[in-house]
Amino acid sequence: MKKFLKTYGFLLCMLLGIIAGCLVGFFAPDFSQKLKPLGTIFTNLMFCVVVPMVFCSISSAIANMQNAKRAGKIMGTTIITFCVTAGIAALIMYITVRIFPVVTREYNITAGEVGETLGAADMIINFFTKPDFTELFSRKAILPLIVAAVLFGFGIQMNGGSETMTAKLLADITGCIMKTVKIITYYAPIGFFGFFAGLVADFGPGLISDYGRTLVIYYLVSFVYMFISFPIYARIGGGKGAVKVMFQHLFQPAAVSFGTCSSVATIPTNMEASKETGISEDVSNIVIPLGATMHMDGSSMSAIIKVAFLFGIFGMDFGTGRAIAAIFVAIISSVAMSGIPGGGGTGELALCTIFFPDQLAIAYPIALAIGNLVDPPATMVNAAGDYVVSYIVARFVDGKDWLQKKLKKEN
Repeated sequence: MKKFLKTYGFLLCMLLGIIAGCLVGFFAPDFSQKLKPLGTIFTNLMFCVVVPMVFCSISSAIANMQNAKRAGKIMGTTIITFCVTAGIAALIMYITVRIFPVVTREYNITAGEVGETLGAADMIINFFTKPDFTELFSRKAILPLIVAAVLFGFGIQMNGGSETMTAKLLADITGCIMKTVKIITYYAPIGFFGFFAGLVADFGPGLISDYGRTLVIYYLVSFVYMFISFPIYARIGGGKGAVKVMFQHLFQPAAVSFGTCSSVATIPTNMEASKETGISEDVSNIVIPLGATMHMDGSSMSAIIKVAFLFGIFGMDFGTGRAIAAIFVAIISSVAMSGIPGGGGTGELALCTIFFPDQLAIAYPIALAIGNLVDPPATMVNAAGDYVVSYIVARFVDGKDWLQKKLKKEN
């Protein structure tokens, strides 16, 4: 029992915090509004620490590699894997909504006001760059920050790599930030309690509203996808014994991401899980931060179910031709999702601009509401999947028997 509590005690505390928050939010919604600051404190602390962590960990990982060729191989394999898994997730959701339609009756919807939308060129610019250096260091600019970190890391490589003082400094800063994160995580159970109390108080009635069927389908598919696809990905990446190892470390990233609704806030937990698994630090230091913004299987599924819902609302056929376009857009738009709660509405706006430009004022509020309600399981699939995908990248970078070598050393 002592060994069990030592291993899983903190995880149980987090789980109890989530359950207690849900119960309080359901039975005392008015009181739960006063508990929201408890969750906000936790997410704010995580957001403040992960922004410098993302920059330092990625640039340090690239700068301290023996050569730029390995860094390029890791990044290339990572991005290709992200696109493939996002495509698979979108296809699974499309098949599901064709078998179980999300819209079965008419909705009375009030059109909202939507401001001027960005053109495709402006969206690309804003997704990957910022006009001012200071704007990079914000949780709302994670993707541009990653681009800057990658460029800076390769710049250090060209200037001497791991032998430079800059590379050593970045490695030291990354280590210090990780220790700081460990201190902050002790507050997680209390933060989860406040966060879920407010979440259930705000959105609990929505679960039995007109969105109920859509939510049930999405929640079920998310968990099914995680418990079927993740073992397959782990087996492909880690070989024999990988599925067992993966499940030993999967719960904590899944709980943190489900509890915070943030891929960025889950980066430290994923880093720790990857280290305990035996994944090379240069692999995890690139895959995990990149995945926080670019690996969005849950968001890809979310994009498909939003489009399916809106096609049903407007009486449009979601046939094969439109499905191919929707899956492609789901992959692209999911890459643009920021690792913050709710995704900032960017993905919803991109989808509605492409598929429903003439009904934008009606489509956007609907998509935004669905996005908020499915955010916990979507983030769980996104962020926990970052850890699982690192198995695949490790296979292509370190060889197919990387996990067996690690297990052999332990025995």
